Amino acid sequence: MPTQDDARSLEEQIDQWRTYLRRRQAIHSVDVAELEDHLREQIAVLSDSGLDTDEAFLVAVKRMGDLDALSREFAREHSDRLWKQLVLVSSDSGESRAHAQTEAVVVLCLAVAAAALIKVPALFGIQIGEDAGFYARNLSLFVLPLLTVYFIWKRRLDGRTIAWLGAGFVAAALFANVYPFAPDGSTQTLTALHLPIALWVALVGVAYAGPRWRAPDGRMDFIRFSGELFIYYALIALGGGVLMGLTAMIFRAIGIDIEPVFESWVLPCGAVGAVVIASWLVEAKQSVVENMAPVLTRLFTPLFAAVLVMFVGTVVWTGRGVGIERDVLIAFDLLLVVVLALVLYAISARDQESPPGLFDVLQFVLVVSALAADALALWAIAARITDFGLAPNRVAALGMNVILLVNLARSAVLYLRFLRRRASFAALERWQTAYVPVYAVWATFVVIVFPPVFAYI
Repeated sequence: MPTQDDARSLEEQIDQWRTYLRRRQAIHSVDVAELEDHLREQIAVLSDSGLDTDEAFLVAVKRMGDLDALSREFAREHSDRLWKQLVLVSSDSGESRAHAQTEAVVVLCLAVAAAALIKVPALFGIQIGEDAGFYARNLSLFVLPLLTVYFIWKRRLDGRTIAWLGAGFVAAALFANVYPFAPDGSTQTLTALHLPIALWVALVGVAYAGPRWRAPDGRMDFIRFSGELFIYYALIALGGGVLMGLTAMIFRAIGIDIEPVFESWVLPCGAVGAVVIASWLVEAKQSVVENMAPVLTRLFTPLFAAVLVMFVGTVVWTGRGVGIERDVLIAFDLLLVVVLALVLYAISARDQESPPGLFDVLQFVLVVSALAADALALWAIAARITDFGLAPNRVAALGMNVILLVNLARSAVLYLRFLRRRASFAALERWQTAYVPVYAVWATFVVIVFPPVFAYI
């Protein structure tokens, strides 16, 4: 019977095998869990036949095949995940080809449904140009439920999870539309900004990761997906913008102004439909896209670190405070969110077993400088509240900056301990993935509590 030391040794070996396998280009992270289950079954059978733990592990891995060969086998079986299969699917992958075609049809139908859904309010006299507040509050509700349906279909989620997700979207629609918001009021703007965050993390994230949402690996996969989706969506948006510009130009050459059609139909329908299409591309081509966010992270980390260091140094040197107008606060928070994203994607792509290096030092400098900048912003917000009292924007900015401050402070401590070799890099990853639900909780609080507390102004 295996001892505790044997069990511990086995788990360490499986962890090394799992880490290695996740770096294989053609293997999706969801499939790693299935392979691990198969490996454990093989080890259990071999152990029951009399082999010790180490022997059972080695034989089980050997039976599953050489890891590089296994990667090639996955590339063949899941060829719909490779870039070259975007247009062409090999003739010897009949089952994979049928599944890829079915998924493409499902995604296309959902994208068309999202495009049609955003035009439904127009049937009741609610126009995009005239009722900007309504569309701002409900924009995420036109597409995120359909994106969630895609993941429900793909992950084959159980009925209880589906019911919970549906109830969440219904509740979101109620809070976005029942409150008597003042036209162009602050609470309406805060709802428009925070509702997508709450829905994305609390509902889309659960649908994407499925049962793995409770595990750090599941949440980290969703973080990777979110970043890759942003990159893909930006590329699609840029391409769409160029296409619309060229189309308007050639129609203008024959005396036809086609821009009203773009504003009323192409732009809103394309914006929501592209979210579903981009998500499908990320999901289907993940073996390639996984490299994009880390590359951008390595490019922009030293640049953002330099900017923040110069900013903090300038504030200290000149003694000037941070402006706290609404636009400035939003821009400042976006900067801090981008910094946090750089930290997250650097963590997601790093080998946990590698020793500290120069890039880790740059990440630490980035986190510390962002922490100092956030502290300066908090000081300015607190001073403004002391002088002029509470207001929805100031309280929301205060809460968001406190949440970022806690995250950055703990990240700085964990990074320092890792650089001094007093803690593993895995501790930093666990902290970041465990903190993700905090953003959803805060966003939900803003959407539900702020409007009545501040009289819907």
